[in-house]
Amino acid sequence: MAGAQQQLTTEVDGQTMKLTNLGKVLYPQTGFTKAEVIEYYHQVADVLLPHLSDRPLTRKRWPDGTNASFFFEKNAPRGTPSWVRTETLPTPGSSTGRDEMSFVVCDDVQTVVWLANLAALELHVPQWRIGLSDQGRDPQADLIVFDLDPGPGASIVECCDVALALRQLLHHFGLEGWPKTSGNKGMHLYVPIEPASSKATSAFAKLLAEQLAEALPESVTANMTKALRPGKVFIDWSQNASAKTTLAPYSLRGAEEPRVSTPIDWDEVASATAPEDLTFLPHDVLARIEEYGDVLGELYDDPQPLPQS
Repeated sequence: MAGAQQQLTTEVDGQTMKLTNLGKVLYPQTGFTKAEVIEYYHQVADVLLPHLSDRPLTRKRWPDGTNASFFFEKNAPRGTPSWVRTETLPTPGSSTGRDEMSFVVCDDVQTVVWLANLAALELHVPQWRIGLSDQGRDPQADLIVFDLDPGPGASIVECCDVALALRQLLHHFGLEGWPKTSGNKGMHLYVPIEPASSKATSAFAKLLAEQLAEALPESVTANMTKALRPGKVFIDWSQNASAKTTLAPYSLRGAEEPRVSTPIDWDEVASATAPEDLTFLPHDVLARIEEYGDVLGELYDDPQPLPQS
């Protein structure tokens, strides 16, 4: 789709689109261009979309590349095409002081490509879907997420150990966890549930994080205080709040190289011995999809009721 030329008018799934600045290098350390970003997102769209669909999207954009400034964007930008789905949703407690905002909702491949053309390298979504919510102040979540963040002296390998322990704890409650790399230093663990209040899912995630921190005090903390993190993995349960978002599966990271937040299986979690074992670039991810399909393809198939804590 995206060649060496700087500009291209093309058709994406029946929609005519103008792609611009295709030769711009967005990852200077590796020379990865905007054209390659667009091509990656176009190729990965089929497995990416189930994790974006019906969720209000927050974008992190690097229009001049990852060695320059970035900005977060929640509202639909000026010039958003009429065919891009937008939803006006309440934003209580917003730092902008606005009571509501018009969000982009990415439900189709055309929107994926449009976002990539805006240099929206990172795609972040909440744990709830618009269709499940009454659009009130406490939306109904269909996922719980645990963000495993290694402190100084720890790495994703230590996160794997904590993820395995957290999986055992989840099994005690009749729940299953689905791991992916964060694309940075840590991991995310998803738990599919029947729709439940975001307040309730946050409370449950906090309970489990604190239980694991009590059981494994030398390697785990559930406290956000950074001084407590060296050598430990911080289990961030707070991303279950309705206003918080998590990097979507298959999203790029705005880093020195185009790392991808990549779904992995539990055998990979158990066997990882070095961070390099769980570092994936776009070509790695596309090869994995070709071989394995979407490792999170059954994530939403068997949601369980949220346990009463």
